[in-house]
Amino acid sequence: MSRKTRFVIAGFGNVGQQVAEYVVRDETRQLEVAAIVARDRAKARAAMRELGLDVPLVNALEAPDHAPVIVEAGTHDSFRDIVEPGLRAGAHVIVISSGALAANLDLIDLAEEKHARLQIASGTLPGLDILRAARETGIDEVRLVTSVLPQSLEKERFIRDRSIDLARAMHCRVPIFQGTAREAAQHFPRHFNVAVALGLAGIGLDRTVVDISADGRLPGVRHTVHVRSPDVTLEMTASHVPSERNNRTSRIVAPSILAALRRIHAPVHLGS
Repeated sequence: MSRKTRFVIAGFGNVGQQVAEYVVRDETRQLEVAAIVARDRAKARAAMRELGLDVPLVNALEAPDHAPVIVEAGTHDSFRDIVEPGLRAGAHVIVISSGALAANLDLIDLAEEKHARLQIASGTLPGLDILRAARETGIDEVRLVTSVLPQSLEKERFIRDRSIDLARAMHCRVPIFQGTAREAAQHFPRHFNVAVALGLAGIGLDRTVVDISADGRLPGVRHTVHVRSPDVTLEMTASHVPSERNNRTSRIVAPSILAALRRIHAPVHLGS
């Protein structure tokens, strides 16, 4: 039987609460929530009571004192405030808002300096194992083709500044953006965590190409990864189901965090 993994949930919105709910209901008892970090403490306490979760409510600076693993489940704006204290304390920090990492790449150096670990929970994206393997001998091209529900993009500044008509996307595919993974993360920091994960796993943020379209005919976001290398040609598609609590988030995000947590003390590691 694997050892129990204690962790802090830093960010207690939709995803953070889903993670806590899974853990509370998990009969294996392999995971344990040690504390919660939340901006709105009143809402967090109410959600904790509803879940039957009796743990300390702390700030991000205190989080490393409560567990060796910290799960960042916050927002793009809170990313650094959550992640930096954990890395400085030498913690294992699992993040979902990896789009923010493109603007905070110095945190990778900090993790190395402090002998900490910065892990991106990348279960929303297909093909990363084979991509990392292909990188060992060289990759010619990596492209991410993504179709997003128009309502997920309607508040984005990129859309407003270019007067893109998202109403058309309810009936057909509307091209939105083509550029590098770094540019995608800059223009859509709340949506393109996957672009940063793909860039870091493969040929870098500036060589990874991202195509974004809006398509209201789909049930949820769809990511297709194309990889071309001397060793392998890859095309994989993930079609996501939106969360019932927040249709801008996929249901698979919280299970992705759980899978990363279970792997920490698992006796067998699958994947490269």
